[in-house]
Amino acid sequence: MTGTSTIAGRARAFVTTLLVSAIVVLATLGALLAVGHALPDAPPATLTAVGGAAALVVVFAIHRIIAGRLVWDGIRAVSDGLLSLAEGDFGVRLAVLRADEVGHLVGRFNALADKLRAHRSGVYQKEMLLEAVLAASETIAVITNEAGRIVYANAAAGQFFAVGARVEGERLADLLTLAPADVQVAAKAERDILFTCDRGDGAEPETFHLSKHPFELSTQRHTLFLLKPLTKELARKEVETWKKAIRVLSHEVNNSLAPVTSLVHSARLMAANPAGHEQRLGAALDTIEERATHLKTFLDGYASFARLPLPTKRTLPWKDLLAGVEGLYRFQLDGAPPAAPVFADPSQLQQVLINLFKNAAESGSAPEAISLAVCELQAGGVELTVADRGKGMTPEVLRNALLPFFSTKKTGTGLGLALCREIVEAHGGRLSLHPRDGGGLAVRCWLPPAPSSG
Repeated sequence: MTGTSTIAGRARAFVTTLLVSAIVVLATLGALLAVGHALPDAPPATLTAVGGAAALVVVFAIHRIIAGRLVWDGIRAVSDGLLSLAEGDFGVRLAVLRADEVGHLVGRFNALADKLRAHRSGVYQKEMLLEAVLAASETIAVITNEAGRIVYANAAAGQFFAVGARVEGERLADLLTLAPADVQVAAKAERDILFTCDRGDGAEPETFHLSKHPFELSTQRHTLFLLKPLTKELARKEVETWKKAIRVLSHEVNNSLAPVTSLVHSARLMAANPAGHEQRLGAALDTIEERATHLKTFLDGYASFARLPLPTKRTLPWKDLLAGVEGLYRFQLDGAPPAAPVFADPSQLQQVLINLFKNAAESGSAPEAISLAVCELQAGGVELTVADRGKGMTPEVLRNALLPFFSTKKTGTGLGLALCREIVEAHGGRLSLHPRDGGGLAVRCWLPPAPSSG
């Protein structure tokens, strides 16, 4: 069908060209005859000059009239339509009055405008859907430009900063000065971070997961900040964790008590008639003792988490504190520790380092890639960082890693990192997990400065 239309259009164009040519020839002859009748006595050279000039005027006039009718009107209409598209008006549509090349050009313009209008409508619908999703989301979403100014913020962001107005156009750094100190520290982190924040309104501390996603928009660098509240999710996870803990405890206790109960019954029968059963009775008692010892060790491990005593802090050099963990696990000391002594409970802080070194060694990291860095911060306090090059943590594991009894290991108790966080927070500090570029994990423990003696 398209081929037939094209052939017909070309045939019409050919006929139009012949007609125009004929009109031009006839008009030229007419102009020459008119000059001859008007100047019958003029010399031939004069007649030729005047007739040629008159013919040129007539041909030019005919060209303007016919070209304007056949070509220029359509081209100007398409040009005006393109200006409308450039200004974002995709509703423009031109009338197709002819079936020649100009008519095809107008038709193609209309088809282009229809596609652009449909595409824009689809983009608009997606923007509306995304806006609705972000508006209803509890996750705080903020987009900043290269200057650090907010170009987009959802409703949750306005509620979080509690400014009572739209935050678009404000500098994110200015709004962060109104936020708790924990949020300000987390905002400076280069990678995703899980942290606990005390809003200072008398409520319980809240847990958040902060992620940053840089991208380019209109050749300008932007950054998307996503701050996800995890308090409700963690509370639900905590209930699930306690249920899991009860199942684990019940399973382990039953596994120990079932054979013990059977052996006690057998031991009573053998004790009633000990002749010839001395060896079997001793083996039964040994098994009962072994299962009881195993059960005590198992329960003591869980009880140590629940009965963590308050830290007994004292001042001691970093060298003495680290000496208590050297030789237990291989690690590299990244730089010299601070000259100022640490103010902490030595045994509890050493337990934190032991647990972190144990996790690093079990992560698949090479021993020489496990490191410890201890540095003083300008903002105050000291930060310990245990880093490895193991398999790291997925985002899902990262969100749950600090929950008690959560473990990805088949034989893990899920208490190592939870106990570390309990100890660090009992010292007034913070513990956070950070994936490393190139693989691995970095665990950072911030401890507050020692109180002044004055």
